This record gives sequence, structure tokens and C-alpha cells, in this order.
Amino acid sequence: MATYTPSTLQSTSFGEAETQFSESETVNADEWNTIDEPDSDGLSSFLLEYECVIAEASLYQSFHEPDSDGLSSFLLEYECVIAEASLYQSFHGHGVLVNNGEAGTVLVTNFRLLFLSEGSRDVIALGTIPLATIEKFNKIVTKQPSGTRQPEKTPTRRLLQVVGKDMRIIIFAFRSQTKHRRAIFGALLRWTKPTKLWDLYAFTSGSSRYNNTNPKVRLINEYYRLLGMGSVKASINTIEDGLYKFSNDWWRISDVNSSYNMCTTYPFALLVPKFIRDTDLLKACTFRARCRLPVISWCDRRTGAVLARSSQPLVGLMMNMRSNADENLVGALCTRLSGEKEGRRKLYIADARPRKNALANGAMGGGSESSSNYFQCEIVFFGIDNIHAMRESLVRLRDYLDTHGTKSSDGVSSFLRNGGWTWGGGNLSSMSASVSTLGDSGWLQHIQNVLAGSAWIAARVALESASMLVHCSDGWDRTSQLVALASLLLDPYYRTINGFQALVEKDWLAFGHPFAERAGLPSFSGSDSMPLELSRNSSSPNITLSSMRLSSVSFTSQSPVSSNAQTSNHYSPIFLQARWVDCVSQLLRMYPFAFEYSSAFLVDFLDLVLSCRFGNFMCNNDNEREKAGVFEASECLWMYMADMRAAEGSSHVHYNPFYDPSKHDGPLLPPAAALAPTLWPQFHLRWSCPCEAQSSQVETQCRNMMDKYSELQKAKDLAESNAREIATTIESLTVDLHKENQVSNSAVALAKKANRENSNIKRAMESFGCKVHVSDTPDIENHPAVKTNMSSSTKETTLGSEDIYAEKTDLSVSIAVTADDNVPENSTNRICESLCPLWARDGGCRWPDADCAQLRSQFIGLKANYDAFDRLTINDSYFQPE
Repeated sequence: MATYTPSTLQSTSFGEAETQFSESETVNADEWNTIDEPDSDGLSSFLLEYECVIAEASLYQSFHEPDSDGLSSFLLEYECVIAEASLYQSFHGHGVLVNNGEAGTVLVTNFRLLFLSEGSRDVIALGTIPLATIEKFNKIVTKQPSGTRQPEKTPTRRLLQVVGKDMRIIIFAFRSQTKHRRAIFGALLRWTKPTKLWDLYAFTSGSSRYNNTNPKVRLINEYYRLLGMGSVKASINTIEDGLYKFSNDWWRISDVNSSYNMCTTYPFALLVPKFIRDTDLLKACTFRARCRLPVISWCDRRTGAVLARSSQPLVGLMMNMRSNADENLVGALCTRLSGEKEGRRKLYIADARPRKNALANGAMGGGSESSSNYFQCEIVFFGIDNIHAMRESLVRLRDYLDTHGTKSSDGVSSFLRNGGWTWGGGNLSSMSASVSTLGDSGWLQHIQNVLAGSAWIAARVALESASMLVHCSDGWDRTSQLVALASLLLDPYYRTINGFQALVEKDWLAFGHPFAERAGLPSFSGSDSMPLELSRNSSSPNITLSSMRLSSVSFTSQSPVSSNAQTSNHYSPIFLQARWVDCVSQLLRMYPFAFEYSSAFLVDFLDLVLSCRFGNFMCNNDNEREKAGVFEASECLWMYMADMRAAEGSSHVHYNPFYDPSKHDGPLLPPAAALAPTLWPQFHLRWSCPCEAQSSQVETQCRNMMDKYSELQKAKDLAESNAREIATTIESLTVDLHKENQVSNSAVALAKKANRENSNIKRAMESFGCKVHVSDTPDIENHPAVKTNMSSSTKETTLGSEDIYAEKTDLSVSIAVTADDNVPENSTNRICESLCPLWARDGGCRWPDADCAQLRSQFIGLKANYDAFDRLTINDSYFQPE
């Protein structure tokens, strides 16, 4: 979206370019021939995915054609540039965007009119517009005023005016005596007026990336939510098997229209009173225009109040026709009151039309209900004008904005052009004399009427628990506006992004708002031979802008050629050109904390709908969309917008930074004084007065602060995560240190024990006449090995070094046994004879060759003779008798 609808680019007017053409400092024919040509690689970077050029036009002869590799980077997937070489000498070229005097390349693709800046090689948003968004386009030729004498012949200037449905007016200038304008004009004539639905870009790109899920499933899920069964989820299998007909105490889901036989413009499933049979519904539908009988659009499952919708009743010229089935159906909407109140609730029938229009419809069989024929009923007329008044009002508003904006399509500042007495350079706060002109457009009055009617409906349902039946003539324009807006006021769910989608799909798409007719697009005819023909109707009056406002020159305008938007008398901006969405933006301005989505979300949503890049809003109703296979052959707008938000999450511009659901968790009932609408700057003023479109500084600053807060929060989370890791590491090291301390203490204890034992062993060995040396060398590994000398005089051996090392001690014991002639041979025997309990009375040792050593009062065998041990008898004792 941002590629072709940024709100930051200024839109200027037609007069500035005229000034440039007439003044000496502007671009002239000689200078045009000297402008450098853009490189071939530059063009591709401006094209969207699947986008291709249909035709180009040039103001300069010296530009050469960019190659295909250069164009590819600017194109969308499956978008391509198309031109017929046999008709045009040049498929490419360059022009001047008169609004801001920017020179560049003009291309027509199968999706949009694309303008690339010659200087920056960027896409210029003001000059880039989807083909489906173009309402009309005209060829204009400028001539010099009569009576002036020119020293040299000045060629006429050839202009192309493009008027968009999104409130912009574009003027391109082309050099005379070239066919560039003709090439662009011919391409626009062909591609903005498709004869078949399949010619639209939405069906060229296919549904490979943003698959369009079945809208029937979403509609049934919304019905489940309204019935209080939100935990139940539908699937395409349950719908195909007819297993979706649930009910509560008051209402039920009916499949009477599952094949669209009863009403071709209604959804396949209807929410109706529980005790009204399908046969009664079939009878009641014949009394309403186009068989659009009263059905429930929204219900309050706590109180039983409902919002119902229908078309006008067929009461006839004398207003005396009646239908028992219709009266019973409408009466069933008035369920009994619950709680302290007794009796049945009141019913209001809200007729969106002026009273005189309702009476006039009686001549064609229509009309309005009589309160005497319907139980406990009151009829109210809202006086909202029809689609034709809305179309003319929008044209006047667009003309007004183009005239009084900061820069208009004639390229001249309105402040300078009008002598400085209007707007003060385009500042909304100083409209002064131009306010009356804005009032003449009638746009804000239309918005206020819709807001007031919706607020009144919501108040009756919320405050009185009354039921409401809303209709206009056919029940798909003003009825959808009032019912959808009243539902938005009553139900907080519709003020979320998912709820907004559910509301649009239910009250606009499922209930058959004719988007194709209102937008001037091909509609489904139902013919097998040409199933997707364009339904062409009589042209509406050609309302052109006051583009001939310049005093320095006169204009000769050729016959204006319009796109489908103007060829149909049913074209009107009921939904697409911001009438209903404009009302939503007004509520968003009044209640900034109540909506999850922002104004930028609404603008992008409108731009995507107007672009016809997705199939959701094709055809006139679900019946046509299903027969044409729209959902299988095109991508989904909702999936695309969800993908836009996925990358940035809650910080995306589509989210309202002030949203707080706890502040408005119930109905919104704005007082009458608050229903004073203003222009919607982000949509109405983004091309004619872009500085005002960016005037919401509070939201911008808040979003910037939220971004900074998000960055600080991420830094805080990262720091806390690092701190937790460090704390975990310290704790682990502390445990390891504690274990090491325990091991160290154990080793010290073992070393002390070994030291005591060594001392005892030393004393015992010394008692045998042995020389004992105990070493406390700390490094056992580096301690020199003790060599053993097997000579007759000296014998050295190491004792306990390995065991002591295994016990993690730093002690080693070296025992040297030296033969001493002075020691009597029987010294050991004497010791054993006097102390050892194993010494026999016959003078022999019961355990010979034991090499015993005395340890205190006990003897330790240094060398055990286990064979001698086996010879001991049971009578032998190890201890002396007491």
C-alpha cells in the first residue's frame, strides 16, 4: 500500500505547471531535448511484484526505452507493462506531473498508472494510482489566449487529467507533436474499462500467497458468537453437511437460503426468530422488495433486543397492501422483556429515507410500513439522501479541496491564486470564506445524518432494550450504513481489528451491498457463454471539475472519457469512497480509547478496496462471488493486511496507541453535540493538503514514544536476561565451591588421620628396631622414587605412597630395615612371647612368618600367612582370657 498511497507526498495543482510553461524559467521544448535519459536498470526498481507496464508516454524525445531488467524491480508479481507496437511509435516516454512540476516517466501496467521521477528515480505517489481507483480521465489541449502576440510560434500543450476515487486529481503534461499522450490515453481507455471480471489484476496474480479462506465459515462463526456459542467453531465440512443450524432461547440459524433461491442477494445462512418456520420465511419474503425479508443482523443475548434489517415493504400505491407472514415475522422480533419489566419489548422501524421519498416509492409498488399493522411499533424517518445525491456531493467536495488546498491540480497555490483571502495557505484553522463552499458540498451534512441516525438506533437498543428494524429502498446501501454503524456503537468486539473484519463481511459483503455497481466494475451476469460480462448502464451526468480556472490561457477539452465508475448510473461512494468509513473515523476521533485500529488502518483498508487488487469486494453479493469462483482465484485482502502487521506487531501503524478496552467496554452513545463531523484529514486532505493530513501530532508523538519505550523495554529485558544468567552462573559456582570446600575439608581430615596413623606405625616400627622416615613433601608426583637395594646389608622400600596419594594426602613413609648384629635374634620372639596372644606355650608362633608389629596394645601383621591361618583351631583365641 505504501507504494502508491503514502500520505507524506504533497499534491499540487494544475496552475503551477501552467505558470512553468508560460514563464521563462520553466522547462521549454529546447530544454526537454537536453534532459538525460534514465538508465535501464533504474525503472525496474519502482515496479511492484507482478506489475508490468502497459504503455508509457514521454515529454522528452531524448529518453531511451528502459530495458525489461530495469522495470522488473518496480513491478508487483504478475504485473506487466503492455503496449501495442503497431499503434504507437514509442511504448515508453516521459511527461511532467503538473501538480508538483516533477518530470519523469509515465507507464501504464495491467494494475496501475505508474509515474517514476526522472531525478530521484523513485515512484511518485501522487502520480501513481491503481487503474480501478481511476474514476475518469480527460484529454486537454491548452491554447494561447486571443489577442496576444507571440514573437515565436509556441506549440500547444497536451495534458491528461486523471481523477481518482480517492480524492486526488492528477494532471500530466506531454510534448506536442508526439503520440505519447495518445499511447497513455489508449492504454487507460482499454485497461480501466475491463469488459470481463477476469481482466482485473486481482485474478492475474492468483491466490498463491494470501489464500482467501471461505467467507461462509467466518459468517457462521460470527453467528455463533452472537448466539453466545463462541466456543463452537464452524468448518467448511460442517457447512457442506448442513450441521451449522444452532439456536438459543430466542434465535436460530436457518438454511432456507442455502442455495440462494429465496433471495439472491442475501447470505446463505440467516439469523431469524426461533419459532418462525422456514415456510413462513418463504411467504414473508414476497412482501419485501427483492425478497429481502426482515432478518437479524445483531442481537443482545443478555436482553433479547435485536437489530434487524430488510428492504422496503411492497405496500402498493394506496399503501394498503399487507402480509400476515411479514407482520408475524416482524412481531417475533419483539421478544418478552426479562427481569423486572414485564410484557413485550417495543419495536422501532427506522426508515433511512426522507418521508417524501418513501411515499414516492409507492408509485413503484414500494413504500413504508403502517404502525397500525405491526405490534407495538413506531416508525421513524431519518432523511438520509440516496446514492445519486452522495455521488454529486463527493464531486463537489473533491472540487472544493482541489480549489482550496495548499496546492491544487493547476499547480498554483490556492492562497496565491485567490489573493490570499482563503485558507491562509491551506491551513484548516483559517478557512474563512471557503467554509460556505465546503458547506455547499453537503458532504459533512450527509455524514452527520448517518451518525445521528446510528446513534439514535444504538440508544434505543441500549437504553430501552427495544428491537429495531432498519430499511431503505433495497436494503443494501443506507441500511448497511446504519446497521453496521449502530452495531459498532453497541458491540465493543466490532471496535477491534478482527471485529471490524467480521462486521464488514457480515453487513456489507454477506448482505449484498452491490460493490461492483457502486464502484463501476464488471458484474456477474450468470450467462454460460459470457459469465463475467460488464454490465453497462446509462451514463451519469458528466460532472467535471472547474479545471479551466486559469486566467492566462484558455482550454479546449476533448470529449471526456470516463472509466466504469462514471459509465454506471448506480456508481456511488456509499462505502468505497469513505462515507461509511468516514463515519467510523469520526467515532474514532470522538472516542480515541475505544478502537483497536487507527485512522491509518482505515485509510489503507479503503485504498486496498479501491485498488481491486484482492477479490473480497468483487461482484455484488456472495451468490455472484461463489458462482464466479472469486475466492479460489484471487488473494485475500484481510490476509494481506494481517501480513502487513505481522512484522511489527502491536507497534504497527494500524494499531491505535491509545486503545484501552477497559475504558469503553460497553455501548458508545455519543451525545448530539458531539456529532459534528469534520473533514477526515488522513483521507480527504492527503493529496490536496498533505501538511494537514499529518496534523495528528499527538498520535505521532505517542507512537514515537511507544517505539522508544519498546526499545527500552527490549534493552531492559535483555539486561534482566543477562543478569539472570550471571546469577545462575554465580549460584552454580557457589555450589561447586561449596563442594570443593567439602572435598578439601575431607582431604584435610584424611590427611590428619593418616598423619596420626603414620606416627603410630613409626613408633611400632621403631619398636622392632627399624628406622622410619615420614616425608611431608606436598608434591607426591615430584617426590623422587625410593630405590630398593637388595644387598645383604640394607633393604629400602616405600610404604603407603600410593594409598596416601589415593586418599589425597601429601605424606609418604619410607621404612629402612637394617641388619644389626647387636640385636639378638630372638628379640622379636621375646616380644611376641610376652605380648602376642597367638604365641604358643611350646615356644612357637601359631601364625608363623607374620612379621608382626606392635601398635599400642595390639599387634599388626605386616605379612599375612593365610595357610597358617587355616591351621588355627576353634579353641585358639585371639585375645587373652580375662
